[in-house]
Amino acid sequence: MSRPTDVKPVAACLYLLPVRTRMPLKFGPETLTEVTCARVKLTVEDRHGRRAEGWGETPLSVPWVWPSALPYAERNAALEAYCRALVPVWSNFSEFGHPMEVGHTFGESILPGFHEAFSHSTRPGLEPLPWLAGLVCSSAFDLALHDAYGVLHGLPTYHTYGSEFMTRDLASYLGEPERFAGRFPEDFLSAPVASLTAWHLVGGKDPILPSDRQGDEPDDGYPVTLDEWIRTDGLTSLKIKLRGDDAQWDYDRILSVVALGSVHGVKDYSLDFNCTVRDPDYVIAMNDRLAVHPAVWNRILYIEQPFPYDLHQFPIPVQRVSRQKPLFLDESAHDWKLVKYGKELGWTGVALKTCKTQTGALLSLCWAKSHGMALMVQDLTNPMLAQIPHVLLAAYAGTIRGVETNAMQFYPDASQPESVVHPGLYRRRNGQVDLSTIRGPGFGYRLDEIARTLPPVASESS
Repeated sequence: MSRPTDVKPVAACLYLLPVRTRMPLKFGPETLTEVTCARVKLTVEDRHGRRAEGWGETPLSVPWVWPSALPYAERNAALEAYCRALVPVWSNFSEFGHPMEVGHTFGESILPGFHEAFSHSTRPGLEPLPWLAGLVCSSAFDLALHDAYGVLHGLPTYHTYGSEFMTRDLASYLGEPERFAGRFPEDFLSAPVASLTAWHLVGGKDPILPSDRQGDEPDDGYPVTLDEWIRTDGLTSLKIKLRGDDAQWDYDRILSVVALGSVHGVKDYSLDFNCTVRDPDYVIAMNDRLAVHPAVWNRILYIEQPFPYDLHQFPIPVQRVSRQKPLFLDESAHDWKLVKYGKELGWTGVALKTCKTQTGALLSLCWAKSHGMALMVQDLTNPMLAQIPHVLLAAYAGTIRGVETNAMQFYPDASQPESVVHPGLYRRRNGQVDLSTIRGPGFGYRLDEIARTLPPVASESS
């Protein structure tokens, strides 16, 4: 069944925006010092020939999407080439429908074949791009699709996720008709809020106190040490990056961060091992050590992705860990099917990310909520436009506590043009980010007010 509100992609344009970090961001075995942000303009057309443009953006965070011993430059170049190659594929995708329907069909029917062909044609005999990398590259196009749909119909995108606009209900995507027949994403969305608790990322190389400074930190007017960040931004929630292969370092790091946070009234902590742990006993032993200190243990809200993200290659039962603390999938949660498999293995929560596509994030949200799993929305260090759909997802998801947001720590000046229009999104005040400036159709970017000078077009197709 077709609707007059249906759209299809008809043109795409890609921009690649290089960004350098002011401080190194260490997670897992790698350290990030630069990133390319892929920004996409996608034009859609409805059945009457009306057109509208939408925008989507995501950082191509190389160490996160493609952990490997390969040089950073080689992996980054491959991701940029992948994005360029997607431009004509998205432009020529003639599927009509709601963005959930178009995005889902693209992700299920087009992207897997494209992904395999790209690896064979551009990297024969070389290490192929992981599926997560391909998903992140495609997410900028998918986000732009959802934005364009709202713009065309003059509505906020989140107001279009119901039966008035969607032909297919959730059962057509997720199965379980007894649970999902006649239900749509809007049935699982929470009432949006005007502000969110902001989680600050404590990276593996971040100095905690002034005594931890090495002398080469930037002198650019922004805080450097965790102590300064907590006082300046009024932080109440900290996410601690850990090594996962050095128990004493991890233990000492947790205690030192919580000791400082306790002085300043920090309420909540989470622990993130970034897929570096192979044996649940490592996390269980760490938790047992921390439980001896109730002032520390009782403030740890959840644990994020200690184990390898490929659940099928590493089907580790994690019930013993999740009985100690809520355990959240992050890198593993590519789609709702993996969320389902994760729940069978004992995971109790899901960290959603817009960089895995808006379409996929919403389907994972609906499946997880319906099955009693807790939700968070985690950052990919999203600057510029990428920050806006990111915080919107958190505002509508009903997270366990706020949203992780850390681009202001690592490249605050990258978002200067956007921050003029949305000051509360790119600086945290009283431990919060302020969403009140997001308004208008689509994702509410207010692009016509943002004085952003874009680089030359990297690729376009119409």
